[in-house]
Amino acid sequence: QVQLVESGGGAVQAGGSLRLSCAASGSVFSPNTMGWFRQVPGKQREMVCDVTTTKATRCAKSVEGRFSISRDKNMLYLQMTNLLPDDTAVYYCNLIMTRGRDYWGQGTQVTVSS
Repeated sequence: QVQLVESGGGAVQAGGSLRLSCAASGSVFSPNTMGWFRQVPGKQREMVCDVTTTKATRCAKSVEGRFSISRDKNMLYLQMTNLLPDDTAVYYCNLIMTRGRDYWGQGTQVTVSS
């Protein structure tokens, strides 16, 4: 089994910064992709950024230039700068391995006020 535990969410004003962390433990195998998704009530969960074990990254256009993703072994980070009210959501850590093994964290709330 795999456990993903997020931390670092909170409330900030627009223009502020936050750093999210996710710790993966258990049966984590390479290669894999770890990523951050977010969801607001009534909308589908959307990919924010992800990173492979070879450190290839990609981010949604809505956060490019403001968010950056990084990983160190089984730790995943999301540095968020110049936050906007539209970034308000529950942020989830995700891990995908081969053979369709897909895991999610419990989520951490990010609230950005104008």
